[in-house]
Amino acid sequence: MTCVANFFTYETTKSVVVKSWTIGVINRAVQLLIIAYFVGWVFIHEKAYQIRDTAIEASVVTKVKGLGNYSNRVMDVADYVTPPQGSSVFVIITKLIVTQNQVQGFCPETEVKYSCKSDSRCKGQNPITKNGYLTGRCVNYSPTYQTCEIQGWCPTEIDTVNVPIMYEAEDFTIFIKNSIRFPLFNFEKGNLLSNLTTDHIKKCLYDPDTNPHCPIFRLGDVVRLAGQNFSKLAADGGVIGIKIGWGCDLDRSWDNCVPKYTFTRLDSISEKNNVSPGYNFRYAKYYKRENGSEYRTLLKAYGIRIDVLVYGNAGKFNIIPTLINIVAAFTSVGVGTVLCDIILLNFLKGADQYKARKFEEVSEVNLPSVASASTEMYKSNQTLAGGRNDEKQSTDSGAFSIGH
Repeated sequence: MTCVANFFTYETTKSVVVKSWTIGVINRAVQLLIIAYFVGWVFIHEKAYQIRDTAIEASVVTKVKGLGNYSNRVMDVADYVTPPQGSSVFVIITKLIVTQNQVQGFCPETEVKYSCKSDSRCKGQNPITKNGYLTGRCVNYSPTYQTCEIQGWCPTEIDTVNVPIMYEAEDFTIFIKNSIRFPLFNFEKGNLLSNLTTDHIKKCLYDPDTNPHCPIFRLGDVVRLAGQNFSKLAADGGVIGIKIGWGCDLDRSWDNCVPKYTFTRLDSISEKNNVSPGYNFRYAKYYKRENGSEYRTLLKAYGIRIDVLVYGNAGKFNIIPTLINIVAAFTSVGVGTVLCDIILLNFLKGADQYKARKFEEVSEVNLPSVASASTEMYKSNQTLAGGRNDEKQSTDSGAFSIGH
């Protein structure tokens, strides 16, 4: 019964004025901090009075320019950029291992683990190698060295040779044309800003301090701004991200919405991996002889892959988030009262006296006596005033009324 009685209770607010400098200072300080947080951080910094659109729609077109000299051969864009469509992800090749005049046929495998002395050694191997299928025969690779024979493209690739780096790639330039749209506000913008002229674009190069809005980037600067060493990256290959951030406050003018460029290495984990560091891939160029036979040139390419990543959001004033955050601010001011109550009830001298004033328990049994006491006091006042003492008590609510 006690649990049931405790469940069916009602609590109402009782105001107690505490005249204490300590509690008063704490209360006002907490309230001031909360107000400063909402005004400074929530409304000014985070612009919580705005509705935001993060569903950015973006397109990216890229173009690389520059000439390189690699193995006594002049390399232009068609030679060292793949794929050639000018998309947001492309590779600038900096090192090549070339295996020429490969044809379909039979030849010795070049990997050391396939060395042999007899056919039995080759028949015990996994029949598939990285270059072809084992035939089960042990053949001469040289007059003094034998390896297992494979069927595939011959001669097989030797990718352990040292080849030079195309250092001219450090001066190659990347032109990026980016268009974005925020569908919620039907707002469109591009990174080719209105103050950029044709002459300016032909001459400018991106610099974070002196020319932060130029859409042309020198590859060496991109690598440096990503915190990487160009020689090492060109030798092993890697993935660099050019991030274009759009943070647009649409309550301001159209010209104030400008992109911000940042640079980072995206495959930093593979850089630390000894198994497969860097970035490389293979591709082939196919040809036909006059007799109709096919042959190819196999290329293992090391290069710097560029990923252009676009992100952003736009905000504009809206009454709904404004009202929600204003209500949240006023509600949070009450935290000061809660903190002060905790201090008064538990830590300050005279906490028991404050508890006695703050909390008062009134049981249903005591209510009639309280009402009677109020009635007797009222009668006394009426008698002293010379008025009539006729009183009536309603039977349904327990309230008193005065009869005439």
